[in-house]
Amino acid sequence: MEGSTTQDEIHQEEKDRSGSSEGGPADLKERELRLVLLGSAGAGKSSAVNAILGGPTSESDCTGPETPATDCQKRRVTLAGRKLAVVDTPDCLCIERPAEDVCRQFSLCAALSAPGPHAFLLCVPVHRPSNLELQILETIEKVFGPEAVSKHTMVLFTRMDRLPEDVSLDDYLNTERPDLLELVQKCSDRHHPLRPGSSVEELFIKVEKLVEESGTHFYTCPLLQEAESRVKEKKEEILRSRREKGEDDWEGIRAEAEKSVDDLVVVGIAELCVSTPDTSFLRWLWDSVVGWLLWLPNMVRGSALLGSIVGLFVGGPVGGAMGATVGSVATEVGRRKQKTK
Repeated sequence: MEGSTTQDEIHQEEKDRSGSSEGGPADLKERELRLVLLGSAGAGKSSAVNAILGGPTSESDCTGPETPATDCQKRRVTLAGRKLAVVDTPDCLCIERPAEDVCRQFSLCAALSAPGPHAFLLCVPVHRPSNLELQILETIEKVFGPEAVSKHTMVLFTRMDRLPEDVSLDDYLNTERPDLLELVQKCSDRHHPLRPGSSVEELFIKVEKLVEESGTHFYTCPLLQEAESRVKEKKEEILRSRREKGEDDWEGIRAEAEKSVDDLVVVGIAELCVSTPDTSFLRWLWDSVVGWLLWLPNMVRGSALLGSIVGLFVGGPVGGAMGATVGSVATEVGRRKQKTK
């Protein structure tokens, strides 16, 4: 009877995870809220995870490159009666890696967030260009479908300490950062500023509104449906194995099953991947240089020289492309600064 009761609890957990046919988006507080965090190196995902899960949110020590996670990871917690599950993904889901590895990461992401996430949160540093973030949105559209972005993705602005205190986020987006505004528009104007020490309750309210407007319990697609089916199969295999061994410990079965589903077929990955080495450090270097440029006036002179220096420092074709881009950004920043005087 004890084992039967525990299994009943497991089945109830599955019901809470999937939602019942009678329940609606308004019942989110009574069910598990699943969030998938996306972002490139140095985007502040670690701070975002900590903030969402009730930990520290300080970004003052984030002066160097973040240590990237090599695999998708899931953390669960209950806060004020609300069940939360946060899936933290590797930088840009690591599309610079070989296609096989990228497929494994997307497979893990789908399994860990199955039967489907309520929202994808794209962490975007407010002070740097949006090229990588646009690439992430395109990747999510390709793998999970267009509505994953248009209906279930929200831009989570990080590094808010880089925004001048006398400038509002909306004014900044509309007058100075059309690239970031484009990101927000792709996500149907959904965005939220993550400020150190601030409450994330407003974020949860926005996620609940997102789910309500989508008209669904959570986001799903063929890949997520296959992931949920495979997780359930693995879970039954684990249960049978434990029964055969005479074990009555049912803890962590779902988590073990999710982590084992890393071989799903992910369509469209081959064309997204490029055969280049891991560029986390180069991204951090790029972000640091461009972030510095955004706060310096009168950079028109010497911008080409700066681009050349960056190109020489990094080296190779990547360095050449980075140097050219840095030079262009420096020139544009200088032009805008001069125009405002």
